[in-house]
Amino acid sequence: MEPRLTDSLSVVFILSILLSTGSSESDRDLKFCGIWRHGKNFLSLSVNLYPGCSEISISANTSSLSIDGKITSQCQHSDVIPLRQFGLESEEEIRFCLHWEPLLDHFRLQLGETTLNLCRPSSLQRSCCTYLSDSSSEPEAPFGIINGTVRTDFITNKTRSAYKFKGESIDCKQLCAEEINGPTRANMIKEEDSCTRSIEVEMKDDFRGSNFTSPVTIGSSAELTTTVHVPPALKQAAKGTNKVHCTFFQNISLFQEVQKKIMILTSVVEITVENEVIIDLSEPIRIGFHHDPIPKKHSRRCVSWDTRKDPYQVNWLVDGCVTQQKGEEHTECFCNHLTYFSVLVQMEPRPVRHLLALTVITSVGCIVSAISCVALIIFLYRKRRSQEQSIPIHLGLAVSLLLLCLLFFFTGILANMGGEGLCTWVGAGLHYSLLISFSWMGIEVFHTFWLVYMVFSPLPKGIWKLWSLVGFGLPAVPVIILAAVGNIYGLREVVPSDDVSNPYLMCWMKSTYKALLAHYFTTMTILVILVSSGIVMLFLVYRKIQTRDEWRQGRVAFLSIWGLSCLFGTTWGLTFLDFGPLSDFVLFLSCILNSFQGFLLMLRFYMLEWIRKQAGGSALGSNSTGSTRQQMLQAQEKS
Repeated sequence: MEPRLTDSLSVVFILSILLSTGSSESDRDLKFCGIWRHGKNFLSLSVNLYPGCSEISISANTSSLSIDGKITSQCQHSDVIPLRQFGLESEEEIRFCLHWEPLLDHFRLQLGETTLNLCRPSSLQRSCCTYLSDSSSEPEAPFGIINGTVRTDFITNKTRSAYKFKGESIDCKQLCAEEINGPTRANMIKEEDSCTRSIEVEMKDDFRGSNFTSPVTIGSSAELTTTVHVPPALKQAAKGTNKVHCTFFQNISLFQEVQKKIMILTSVVEITVENEVIIDLSEPIRIGFHHDPIPKKHSRRCVSWDTRKDPYQVNWLVDGCVTQQKGEEHTECFCNHLTYFSVLVQMEPRPVRHLLALTVITSVGCIVSAISCVALIIFLYRKRRSQEQSIPIHLGLAVSLLLLCLLFFFTGILANMGGEGLCTWVGAGLHYSLLISFSWMGIEVFHTFWLVYMVFSPLPKGIWKLWSLVGFGLPAVPVIILAAVGNIYGLREVVPSDDVSNPYLMCWMKSTYKALLAHYFTTMTILVILVSSGIVMLFLVYRKIQTRDEWRQGRVAFLSIWGLSCLFGTTWGLTFLDFGPLSDFVLFLSCILNSFQGFLLMLRFYMLEWIRKQAGGSALGSNSTGSTRQQMLQAQEKS
């Protein structure tokens, strides 16, 4: 029995050594998780981090989660962050995880679904605070941290007011060498390399630019490198220092956003000049990313993280960068500022489907509608001496649709010929023409409501002046404001789903976050109001005239509803139905109806005029516009 007992003890002893060794290796960085039990009143995050290597404390009470201590290499951060802005106060308990990566001097806190970068990733420093060990001895408390864990090691299920970890200072280069060539490298497969590669260049008086190339790391291909060209213009812009730093990050998971449909394609590059904010360079920085082949169905964009606007959360934006795709394995970025840069790939993209077919349909529709609007304007102008108050309204709608069709048809041509400068004006003009079209459709809705329900209250004479002010003047206000704000209108790329490397250029609102907000607060808001009021008005008109003799005559009823739908802009409501299995059908239907809207309006007016002549000028068809009381109520409309 003794030999067996001895063998068993030997196995236990060896396992203990292996486990302790593995634990020591895994504690190079820290991942501490827990659940914050709080009181749901004015929650805040208190951060006090300073350079050094003594102790880090994570504490919590009824209203505050605090992170204090000396653990960083150079990061110094002291702040109190209200958590209301992240929508966390509604939860009774908040799960959080704290990540500390000493080689990057990176401190990251995940609160629920929100990730905050308390110390941003940086280049390799001299000393690193690592191998942190739990030194907590706090008593149990009603509020605090429960279910504390370090990696997968459970500590306790009791509620503690604080956890404390002591660190050990070590040379960062030595720690990086252990990371790359350590004894566990042969037995472990690491997904990312945490060691950064940084290059520093002094910009002397005769500085004529400089080129950087990312070092080849272990396990990576020599072809998948990143190149950076710093132009001479940086020397002129950097007045306070002569050194430019370029840092290459291979651990891209640190910069990955929560969205699964968008991911970072390759490495992240940080280009900085110490204590300087560099923007609007006269000559852009050129960054070349060599990467694995990207299929054409996946779009890619050069992006940057503006740490001044978003100091805590990684927010990749296309602002300030131009993308040039040099094939499936090479992407070049031209950026006019300094910060973090990378390439984002749309993994599940939703570019415009059938873009070529839709472009052809829209172009043909715009030309036909423009010609139809000219014919309709001539037709209505000849009837201007009649006593119908609806003539000026129909004229206003025809003029606005004519302007919209012409600008939309030529926007692609002007975008390729005139570039960004011309596109700013054309985009503003296209937005204005769209808004005035919506305005005149809204006036049609109001006028029809008045004719149907205010039979004995005729509109005052000269009302067309008010219509002109509302139809043409009011939409100019938001367009002028947006143009004054700047960076709203300009060149816009519409990416086709079959070939994302060959986008369609047009003059419209840009793809920036600010332009997107402007689009929703102006165009989409007005469209929602127009479509909803138009649908309600169609229902009211139907209820009012369904018992009349004219309604029983099918062609008059069909032309009335069809024409009113065009007048009220309800066909634009198909924009909100572009989803689900019928999205392609809805997309084509919306494109056809809206691009041919001018032609449909002209056809309706000429058909009603033909019906009037067939009826011999009777009350059935005495109004060629088909939207006044002679058509609906058989009452004369006199000014």
